Amino acid sequence: MTKEQLGVRIKRFREMNEISLEQLAERTGLNHNFLKSLEEDSVYPSLGPLLKVARGLGVRMGTFLDDELGQDPLVVRLGERKKGLSMHSGKDCPADMTFYSLGRGKTDRHMEPFFIELTPLACGERKMSSHEGEEFILVHEGEVEVIYGGEAIALAKGDSIYLNSIVPHHVAASGNKPASIYAVLYFPE
Repeated sequence: MTKEQLGVRIKRFREMNEISLEQLAERTGLNHNFLKSLEEDSVYPSLGPLLKVARGLGVRMGTFLDDELGQDPLVVRLGERKKGLSMHSGKDCPADMTFYSLGRGKTDRHMEPFFIELTPLACGERKMSSHEGEEFILVHEGEVEVIYGGEAIALAKGDSIYLNSIVPHHVAASGNKPASIYAVLYFPE
């Protein structure tokens, strides 16, 4: 999914529920201009604001990724993974995180499983994220740095971390080489 598609989907869900931008700002605690930019200018937020938007609209965060009917059980073959959201550390920076949903198509899910490619930070800044829930991360390739609260934690291939997402955190490729992880995010209802 491209960044433009995310904004279009958010706007569509907002309009379907007859919620104005002002009402969504009130529900989420997010700035009106930020929400407008999210819908119109392809600004992509970190997971925290995206979760607030989903809750403000009364949908799961995964709703913004889904485009097909639910399946159970859901099998995702390696060659069938579809690139999803990309997160950027700055407006004109290349993506430093590219998400591949491993739950896309299972509409009744309670977790958000992803395969994530991490590119070394080329510009911008490392933004800490904080949201309700938990995350489990397993390093697939390369080296990863997790900043959790004030602590920097180095992870190598095969290492994992399970964390409370309410604590400000940031996950990135360590050094100047790419890395990849499997991550499962849980957002309480």
